[in-house]
Amino acid sequence: MRTAIWLLLLQASLGAFDTLYYHEYKLKLPAGDHTAVELRLHAARDFAYAIIIGTLGFVTWTGVCAWLLLALLLAEICITLWDFIEEDKIRRLPAGERAMHAIMGIVYGAFLAFLIPEMLAWSARPGGFGPSYHGFPAWLLLVIATGVFFSGIRDLMASSNRKPA
Repeated sequence: MRTAIWLLLLQASLGAFDTLYYHEYKLKLPAGDHTAVELRLHAARDFAYAIIIGTLGFVTWTGVCAWLLLALLLAEICITLWDFIEEDKIRRLPAGERAMHAIMGIVYGAFLAFLIPEMLAWSARPGGFGPSYHGFPAWLLLVIATGVFFSGIRDLMASSNRKPA
């Protein structure tokens, strides 16, 4: 699980950079025309990430909760794929952002490769949440999860003021 946590921290850090540099600074997506759907997708993904990133450093999802976590992970993947399609419909991505998305996809796949065997073991336990403390990375993940949550609120609010593509 230690490797999965460090990969999650890398993924969350790359996502924070992608959001702050590309979405906010370079492209100013919340102020853009025709970005409503993309912003709503970002908000939905942010809320899923906030739960995933904010909990895995501190708890295990056991029994039926492991399957709920799997459903959340699959939903996040579907949202991300939809977001890729939406981005290609409404704007040209800078080469660096496209490369960042590719790197993030590779890291996320590695994270899942280490997490899913743990989740299978968790699913055999009684349902609920158990303790799983991962020290310093857990606290960094919690800080990032908080930022991701507020980013999701910002994107949701900004999407209500934008035209759909």
